[in-house]
Amino acid sequence: MAYDETLEARILSTIDGWKKVSTKKMFGGVCHLIRGNMFCGVYKHFLILRLGEAAAAAALSERHTRPFDITGRPMKGWVMVGPNGIETDEALTGWLRKAREFAQALPPKS
Repeated sequence: MAYDETLEARILSTIDGWKKVSTKKMFGGVCHLIRGNMFCGVYKHFLILRLGEAAAAAALSERHTRPFDITGRPMKGWVMVGPNGIETDEALTGWLRKAREFAQALPPKS
């Protein structure tokens, strides 16, 4: 299954104007990076987010979230949000801002 291009378009619309953002095909989907650090992406119909271990653990108590696990080994500090958790632009923007905040605190990668 290809990734959800409608979700990707919504992400691009939201992050348009954010500084030092780039895009890369990964995981059979697409990921977005800030200063070389991944912060979000699309895998199938899920929004994937890099939040850091503490924030990811807290996010897993939210409805429509689950660990980011596509190989049988969950990625620490990452979560997946299902379509029902990002139905509104407000919900999507909130998740993306959390991921951006975490990624911007990381040292830049070249």
